[in-house]
Amino acid sequence: MRMPATADRSRPRVLVVEDDDTIGRHLHNGLRGNDYAPTWSRTGATALAEAARSPYDVLLLDLGLPDMDGLDVARALRARHPDLLIVVLTARTDDIDVIAGLDAGADDYLVKPFSLSVLLARLRAHLRRRTVATPPPEPVHLTDLVLDVSARRCTLHDKEVPLRPKEFDLLAVLAQHPGEAVSRETLMAEVWDENWFGSTKTLDVTMAGLRRHLTEAADTSAHPSSLPRITTLRGHGYRLEL
Repeated sequence: MRMPATADRSRPRVLVVEDDDTIGRHLHNGLRGNDYAPTWSRTGATALAEAARSPYDVLLLDLGLPDMDGLDVARALRARHPDLLIVVLTARTDDIDVIAGLDAGADDYLVKPFSLSVLLARLRAHLRRRTVATPPPEPVHLTDLVLDVSARRCTLHDKEVPLRPKEFDLLAVLAQHPGEAVSRETLMAEVWDENWFGSTKTLDVTMAGLRRHLTEAADTSAHPSSLPRITTLRGHGYRLEL
């Protein structure tokens, strides 16, 4: 069963995947009343079918679905739609669950229960950043790593390094200040938004994923590789060492 979006294609289209009737109806009505065009699906299978039929700007995804794991839905839609904004809605708060959601391709997560006003603020922040972003024209060379912000590609010896969206954004901000200390507050404002309502633990989780993916790329490369090192500055932030 699904509740369709309105016909106005000028509004951001949101696919809500939530099996709880109360939460789903609240999200659908709240989004529709705030200039979004929502479609509500109650299962992972119907969500995948809906996403295959129509393009969407945002996916609001509950992980506890009745027919399949929400993480599998996130992985499938991230692979098919690289530019889709994916926000996970979950009652799970452990670090391992947050990491799993981000690894599956999520851009953000909200822990239940959450307020509609916080969700709307998060969506505005994400969509605003995607609209006004002005990437530099030339790729940035970080030793053997090449960061092409305009194409959103990170490569090592011409082989693409798979980074999640926020991992890429985090590396891009650090690359703008090589050798300089960048505070946690600056990184949160640049990568997530100055109006971020969540814990800065998200930064630590994303940084851990970025380091892991860079290390894995170097370990599996057919060539000896020199990578930039990201130094943790306790009590302050991070510094990109070339």
